Amino acid sequence: MADFKFINANDASTRLEQMAIVDIRDPQSFAMGHIPGATRLDNSNVAAFIANTAMDKPVMVVCYHGNSSQGAAQFLSEQGFSEVYSLNGGFEFWRVQFPEKIAR
Repeated sequence: MADFKFINANDASTRLEQMAIVDIRDPQSFAMGHIPGATRLDNSNVAAFIANTAMDKPVMVVCYHGNSSQGAAQFLSEQGFSEVYSLNGGFEFWRVQFPEKIAR
């Protein structure tokens, strides 16, 4: 069984350009602010994401507080992605830590 890893906001902020960032929050929350370069992922587009993303590209999953992202990260890891992370503290921690790194 494949496993995901945890990543803290500081480490994530230095690797944004190298990772595929997926945000599993609801559309309204995503529209109000998200990590730059993030793609909102839900059941309607997860198959396309899997089909169109290189399996060796690091993937970081973001949710509200870092809880729901763990299940999604495990799922993506089981689909064959070799390096999958769940963001510790989720977007809410990111928002406080890096208010200048929020896209709208």
